Amino acid sequence: MVSKSLFDNTETAFALKSDSELERAYFLFKMIANEPLVRIGTAATKLALNMHLPVEGLIRSTVFDHFCGGVNEKDCMSTVDSLEEAGVSSVLDYSVEGKEEEKQFDATMEKIIDLTRFAKNKSAMPFSVFKPTGLGRFKIWQKVTEGATLSEAEQGEWERIKQRYHHVCKVAQECNIALLIDAEESWMQGAADGLCEEMMEIYNKETPIVFNTLQCYRWDRFEYLKELHKRAKAKGYLLGFKVVRGAYMEKEHDRAEDKGYPTPICASKSATDENFNTVTDYILTHLSDISLFLGTHNEVSSYLAMETMETESLSKSDGRIWFGQLYGMSDHISFNLAKEGYNVAKYIPFGPVKDVMPYLIRRAEENTSVAGQTSRELTLLKREKERRKL
Repeated sequence: MVSKSLFDNTETAFALKSDSELERAYFLFKMIANEPLVRIGTAATKLALNMHLPVEGLIRSTVFDHFCGGVNEKDCMSTVDSLEEAGVSSVLDYSVEGKEEEKQFDATMEKIIDLTRFAKNKSAMPFSVFKPTGLGRFKIWQKVTEGATLSEAEQGEWERIKQRYHHVCKVAQECNIALLIDAEESWMQGAADGLCEEMMEIYNKETPIVFNTLQCYRWDRFEYLKELHKRAKAKGYLLGFKVVRGAYMEKEHDRAEDKGYPTPICASKSATDENFNTVTDYILTHLSDISLFLGTHNEVSSYLAMETMETESLSKSDGRIWFGQLYGMSDHISFNLAKEGYNVAKYIPFGPVKDVMPYLIRRAEENTSVAGQTSRELTLLKREKERRKL
């Protein structure tokens, strides 16, 4: 039987945090719990960075060091090593966003390839990861999704995006490192799904190397999963999926309203939860064809997945099932699961402070909008402070 108090163990959850790191985490989540403060803080930070004011040191010592592994992969290694000692693997995520130039896309591709080759000899790093827009302009993804006619130059760009995907997937296959491809906004995701499916058909013949991402706040994702499962079975390749709730909800609603089409987002939080749990359950009962990376900070969904594993007589350490959380969040889930023998990985973003700020701002805003998440973090941090008599 799965213990329903597993995630209450704060001693295990925060074992890697020094007293000062625990205090900083408590302070940060207190700040994030204050919505007006987050709005003002993010606006002021953007302004300060754009004006080249000397604020990087302050950002680095607070929010950056809590949620990121460092400015480069070397910086991240002490974190990777200490997580490994606690039985938790790492996914190094080069979290640079919003680039527009071909040479920047090539540089990101080389970075992903370098990280994948590095991970080959590092047992604590079983995954590589990238965003579709890290390898090509958003506008191209959008036009392909919409079925718009591409100019000759744009067609060239699209072909280069495909080539970058092939380069990255081929190296991942050679290194036997699973590749998690993030999902983004719905109006570019159709092209990303299509290209990911192409890669799966080529590189997932014997083992699931390429993983797409299902954002379950989209009500169409379960049907998409079932249709793709049928196609994959017919063509004889395996599927891999990272399953998440999603990260662009406000943007999705606003665009749907602005352009007058039905929102692609589930009608309510409970409908999203139900969709997420249904998708998870489907994958866990079709593991011979589909591998799962369950990206969630939700305790109920984690317990439900553990119960399904128990019902299906699946080993806690089954290599086809991974639980994942973001670095700096939900340590009570990550470390308690790892202690029980489940496969757990932390997503560790890294990159130059200024380039990683869009990611950090999204994290702060996301935490503010999910009030229960932040208050749970605060409750557990406070309990651990009391346990340590801080």
